[in-house]
Amino acid sequence: MTRGEPGDESAMNYLIGLDIGGTFTDCVIIDTAGRVVCAKAPSTPPEFHTGVIDALAAGARQLGMSVEALCKAAQVISHGTTVGTNTLIQERGARVGLLTTRGHEDSLHIMRGSRGLNGKDIRAITHFPDGIKPKPLVPKQLIEGVHERIDSFGRVVVPLNLPATEAAIDRLLDAGVESIAICFLWSFRNPAHEQAVRELVERRAGGVFTTCSAELVPKWGEYERMTAAVLNAYIGPVTSRYLREIQGRLAALGYHKPLQVTQCAGGSISVERACVAPLLTLDSGPVSGVQGSQFLAGMLGEPNVITTDMGGTSFDVGLISDGRPITVDRAWARQYEYFIPKVEIEAIGAGGGSIAWIDELAGTLHVGPDSAGARPGPVCYGRGGTQPTVTDASVVLGYLDADNFAGGSIRLDREAATKSIEALGSRLGMSVDETAAGIARIAEFKMADLIRRATVEKGLDPRDFVLFAFGGAGPMHAGVFARELDVRRVIIPQRKTASTWCAFGAASTDLLHVHERVEIMSSPFRADALNLVIRDLANAARSQFAGESDEAPRLEFSIDLRHRGQINEVEVELPDRELGEEDVPALVERFYERYDAMYGQGASFRGARLEAITFRVRASIVTPKPGLRAQSDTPAPVPADATRKPRDVYWTELGVRTSTPVYDGELLLTGNRITGPALVETTDTTVVLGPDQSMIVDRLGNFAIEFGPPANSAATSPDGASNP
Repeated sequence: MTRGEPGDESAMNYLIGLDIGGTFTDCVIIDTAGRVVCAKAPSTPPEFHTGVIDALAAGARQLGMSVEALCKAAQVISHGTTVGTNTLIQERGARVGLLTTRGHEDSLHIMRGSRGLNGKDIRAITHFPDGIKPKPLVPKQLIEGVHERIDSFGRVVVPLNLPATEAAIDRLLDAGVESIAICFLWSFRNPAHEQAVRELVERRAGGVFTTCSAELVPKWGEYERMTAAVLNAYIGPVTSRYLREIQGRLAALGYHKPLQVTQCAGGSISVERACVAPLLTLDSGPVSGVQGSQFLAGMLGEPNVITTDMGGTSFDVGLISDGRPITVDRAWARQYEYFIPKVEIEAIGAGGGSIAWIDELAGTLHVGPDSAGARPGPVCYGRGGTQPTVTDASVVLGYLDADNFAGGSIRLDREAATKSIEALGSRLGMSVDETAAGIARIAEFKMADLIRRATVEKGLDPRDFVLFAFGGAGPMHAGVFARELDVRRVIIPQRKTASTWCAFGAASTDLLHVHERVEIMSSPFRADALNLVIRDLANAARSQFAGESDEAPRLEFSIDLRHRGQINEVEVELPDRELGEEDVPALVERFYERYDAMYGQGASFRGARLEAITFRVRASIVTPKPGLRAQSDTPAPVPADATRKPRDVYWTELGVRTSTPVYDGELLLTGNRITGPALVETTDTTVVLGPDQSMIVDRLGNFAIEFGPPANSAATSPDGASNP
């Protein structure tokens, strides 16, 4: 990233991205000159807004200005939040009541088959004790059946019984519910009854958070729609309180524009929309990393990217194929399946804070999924942690400089980390170095396995992709798990910005709303019938944006098609215009191509009729983007001041400790090449280059790792001689 000269800060406008992680809260500030400032502050659960303001203030200090002046000069502030996700994980959501069609009160508890498992955890499916149903989101005594019925054509068959409904609402309120979810059969075809019940709830208890399923996810599938409404109601009070609190704090600091909140579908939504539909914010942080990667990959001309985000708590994987993030229309939370349009993110508990432990029965070493989190954190943080973590192993191995961690703001206790790992290793008959290397390698192989599942199971070959490694710990371990996958190369985006890449993605994301509508049609399709639905969706999208922006949104249309009689649907993109009859055969042909790509060549059956199920429009408005300026990437000598004092590092590949060159990544020049073994340090992360790896600073300022003998077999030292 090219940094501008400081100049007159008062004349600057800033794009600001904020992202809350399990351990740190990140802030990225981008000014009109293209300069990027990255800042971190410890996350502060449960008062997360404190960590957000701390990170914002840390960024302002780097600019030499007050946080109030920064907020007043901000053009856009976008925020990726994990408050809803943490509420689900920690089971601290609201007490929810559910109103549904009488006779269908048990739908949420019945779930789908296999006890709500999605097929990825085979042991939990085949071994019953490992696959029990989750704790109910709504206990049965808080579910009320309502006398009403709408049929599949949207016609009222049984009118809403108002007195009985009022009595049901009163029973829920008397039971102390904090929010109410409303989900009736076929309400997505006619939402009148759900809307009428919401009005009754608001008249009787205006402070109760209310969710209508037909407004949140108007799709066919009672269980998944009901689950979405209940989850939204479960996290709604906590998330909306947090978002309104942070909006108020920013306003007090001088930011009077609407806060933008990144969403799971990609892009951002207004804080008002996020408060009504907080379900859209689940996984918004990791999705921001994918969005930032899509922006950078476009500039690099890389259509296929595996994104990997390793922070203190988790390891998240996303995919960009043919220039677009891979999306899904449903997700899982605590074994509950629900509808939501989202960028697909696979995650495991494998971060820098993941705890290493021994299975006493098997006598084997394990890493994660439990994390030391921000408090107490790894042993080396000196905050009371006693269980060794991946970060402790990195300190012992020599990857991290204990005296200059996080730009010198934190001094790590290497001795305490060594003792904790030594105690663990003594139970396994292993040395300290062997144990630390084992902890790192187990975590790295778990990451490689997750990426294989995310790619190979979709028929994608990792060798066709480049891998983006970001997050505070990602560049440290990417060399190992990327080599296992045989990807083409690894990109650490924008040097030190890699550790705050999700916040960068939040700062560079577009405004986005996704509108869906179920309208079942059988082939042969008629263009006029398809256009009628598309036109309604387009009008709804334009109407929603009319209150948020003066610009006209860009509209992208798609339809979910399937073979008639099947349940699996395939999303097929449409032209950005109304269809003509000549477009219909091409639409059908694209379905066959997509179906064969997903399920195998020849899997489609062209003799069967097709069904159109869900129509979709993604409406977006482009926001200002960071200025990335390409420079010449001709080979250049490594500057003398970029060379730091060598450090002893234990290399698993060599089985010994060896004095290893260390470089200041911020001082490296475009075109510099470094050969491994070596370490390249920035303020908030370290790039670990193994013995068979090399790294070059590319024309956009990214670190690019290559495998095998480099094209130029030796790095260039400050005096122009070969670097051993």
